[in-house]
Parts: sequence; structure tokens; C-alpha cells
Amino acid sequence: MFKRIFLIVMDSVGIGASKDAALFGDEGTHTLKHTAASKGTIYLPHLASLGLGNIADIPGVERSAEPIGSYGILEEISNGKDTMTGHWEMMGLYIESPFNTFTETGFPKSLIEAIEMKTGRPVIGNKAASGTEIIEEFGPEHIKSGALIVYTSADSVLQIAAHEDVVPLEELYKACEIARELTLDEPYKLGRVIARPFLGNQKDGFVRTANRHDYALKPFSKTTLDALKESHYDVIGFGKIADIFDNEGITHSIRQVSNEEGMKNFISYVDVEFEGLAFLNLVDFDALYGHRRDPIEVYHQALEAFDRQLGELLLKLKPGDGLIITADHGNDPTHTGTDHTREDVPLLVYGKEVLSKDLGKMRSFATIGSTIAENFNVLPSPHGQSFLGKLIK
Repeated sequence: MFKRIFLIVMDSVGIGASKDAALFGDEGTHTLKHTAASKGTIYLPHLASLGLGNIADIPGVERSAEPIGSYGILEEISNGKDTMTGHWEMMGLYIESPFNTFTETGFPKSLIEAIEMKTGRPVIGNKAASGTEIIEEFGPEHIKSGALIVYTSADSVLQIAAHEDVVPLEELYKACEIARELTLDEPYKLGRVIARPFLGNQKDGFVRTANRHDYALKPFSKTTLDALKESHYDVIGFGKIADIFDNEGITHSIRQVSNEEGMKNFISYVDVEFEGLAFLNLVDFDALYGHRRDPIEVYHQALEAFDRQLGELLLKLKPGDGLIITADHGNDPTHTGTDHTREDVPLLVYGKEVLSKDLGKMRSFATIGSTIAENFNVLPSPHGQSFLGKLIK
């Protein structure tokens, strides 16, 4: 049994098309393999030591004769391929009806008109774009007109960007509350609404501030995180974990501006006394690299950078600590479009007491939540079978 479990979600780092990938238009996708192959090879020695090369054929990642941990593959059962679906399933939920996305079309005219009427401000943008690119494109017009910059992504999200000197923060937050209320149910049913304030000017450039605020749907049922919190265990969310679960089941949250900072915070937290779960999402793989479809220069480098920091984490973990590394969906940067890809995800488990064992392919990301629940003797979810008994002698 572990006193502490450190869970890392490599956002979008899929390991091959799921058996139902054709239903999502994602046949032949493989985020890890195709990203590695984009430069001929990739150097991930620490992930390889955990068994990554034993579960997939990835150029440069050798099969280990004796991995230092257990390894396997997880298959998503929920209907969707977005961040909230993946994380919610991981913590024990089954999402039958997917959240809506508006990646290809932008939001319907009816929703935009409702936002304009209720906020008293016109809307510009209304397309899928990166947060930095959208404010560069529409920032000058926004400053002149005071119009709200509305945009989306491949996730089920509506984001509103506004310059803090043009639209005061409280007004921006109120606009997001209005948008949240409008999109709770069908025909929109969005997972999140996000306020994206920024500063700067056209000459010197615009920069997003730290005053982001998320308005997420609450999980429709209790998760493993709630079970841990109700049993007085610590649940520390790093990065956007608290946003994904709308703070439900979270006892403490730590923000981060990048994968690198997130890993630094996570590594440092090994020295903090706690009992329970430390839960980290590394969003840059998805938001900055996968959606932009540039495997060579950025996604590839980011994976190697993560592996280097993973080496530091492995050295610091203590007896009684468990480490789980996985992903929430794929985002093959060589695939068409900019959407997520329906893929299986890797499962790598390490601890000083963990056996070197092939766990095979398991059904449902919820196996992770069930394993954590069994470890801490809290109420498990009905989805996903715990693999805790296979890890330790």
C-alpha cells in the first residue's frame, strides 16, 4: 500500500488509435509514435525504463528487458475524446453523452446573439484558435470597439478574452457567468467557460495575465477525489486539475504556467508531508503542441524535456510513494485538422515496492481511480477494475 500517490497526466499523449477510432475519424493515429518518427527517433530513457517501449513500438524507445515498474495500456469507454471526459472517467465516471465542441464551425448565431444581448457588448472572433493568436489577431479591434473576443478550441470550451483596461475584470467575469448559464444544457452543453484577460498593446505585443478564471460543469456524480477528501486524505491538484473538476474533491490547488514549472512544483512536493493524492496535468503537450500540428519543433522537444524532469522525480520518490503516469486522450500532431484523437493511453506505474510486470490492456481509464480507491480504502467507482494487487508482492 502507498502512503502517497503521485499521478501525472501527459495531456494528449496517446499511444495508438482505439478500436473505435474510426467512429471519431481517427483511424491510424498514434501520437507518441508519429511524434517520435517526425525526427526519426526520440530520447526518452526514463520513460523507457518504466516500460514505455514494452507497450508500443516507438522509434528510439527501446524495449526494456526488465522495466523498473509495471506497465500497460488503458482503453477509454466514455463517449468522447476531450480533457474533461478523460479525467472524469479516470476518477470513476462514465460519460455516455459527450460534451459539445464547436471547433470547426464556431458557436451558433443564437448563442452569440444571446451573449451580446445579456452582456451589452458585441462579440468578435467566434472561431477555434490558440489563446495567444486570437488576441494578436483581434486585440486591436477589441481595444477600439470594446467587443468581447469569443473563441473555442478542440475541447468543449467557450473562452472570452478581454483587455483589463478595456473590460474590467469584474465585468469580464460577469460575462463568463452569463455564458456559463447559457451553455449548461443542450443545445450547447459546454464543459467549461473561461475568462482570458490580457494586457499590452499592438506595438509591444499582448500578454495574457494571471487573472484567468474557469467556470466548469461540476461532475455529475462523486468521484474518487471526493471519496479521498471525505475520508480526510489530501488531494492536491496541480495545473488545471481543480478547473477540470470544478474544485470538487480538491483540498489544495497549485497553479502553473508551463509543463516545466508544473514538474518543478511536483518534484518539490515530494518533500512536503502529506497523505493522499498529488494530481498533475501537463497541458502544454495538448494546448501548445498537439493542436498546432507541429511535431518536430515543439511536441518532440517537450516530450524529451519531460523525460529529463521525470528522471529527477524518480530519484526523489521515497519508500511508500507510488507514481502513476498516463494520458487523457490523444492529439496526434501529424493527423488532419486540429482536434483531439481517439487513442488508447499509456499506463506506467513506479514505486520502490512495485513489481516489474506487464499489466496488459485494461478497459476504462477508471482503473486508475479504482486502484487509488483500493489503496486508500475508500469507496471505489463501479467502473474500472483495480490493478493494485498486481503491483506489489
